[in-house]
Amino acid sequence: MATEKIKRSYRKAKYILYKETLVDFREKFWSFVGSFIGIGTLAYLQSQTLPDADVLFLIGSFGASSVLIYGIIQSPLAQPRNLIGGHVISAIVGVTVVKLVPDIMWLAAALSVSISIILMQLTKTLHPPGGATALIAVTGSSHIKSLGYWYAISPVLSGVLILLIVALVVNNTTSKRSYPSNNQFHKKYHNFRKRIVQKKLKL
Repeated sequence: MATEKIKRSYRKAKYILYKETLVDFREKFWSFVGSFIGIGTLAYLQSQTLPDADVLFLIGSFGASSVLIYGIIQSPLAQPRNLIGGHVISAIVGVTVVKLVPDIMWLAAALSVSISIILMQLTKTLHPPGGATALIAVTGSSHIKSLGYWYAISPVLSGVLILLIVALVVNNTTSKRSYPSNNQFHKKYHNFRKRIVQKKLKL
């Protein structure tokens, strides 16, 4: 039973990756536009608000998230629940581990990533870049560590929300792309979006 479930998940993941990597220049164009606007917005905010500090808004895990939410938008790992939950949970775990094990880097790094994976699995918010978010809390500069739990709010949550807003706009600009994927978790969003479009058409 478990083996069959793993095989089905593998086949589904393989199909999604195959579909997303087909040479469709329109898809690649929108992937570029989304990632450019998302990361560009964070970089602009960074340059305007914290020019002399760490590149705080541009944590490395956001680049990995951009690959998912702009390039593989139908992946279960790219959905809003996973994007937000995965990053925020992992950030909290990373900060907590640093507070509990501040002086043993190898142990803090291993614990932060491992615990993040388990909690993301338990909460159904698995998002691979979340592991990097937890690791950054442990290995980041003294400026990042001094943020404490504020790290989970800014830059993590604030940055993730910016990336998500861009994804919702760009990934739904063309009728050939739909984000979030239309499953039980995201039907409400698409129903709301349809109502807005219908109201605009009536005006």
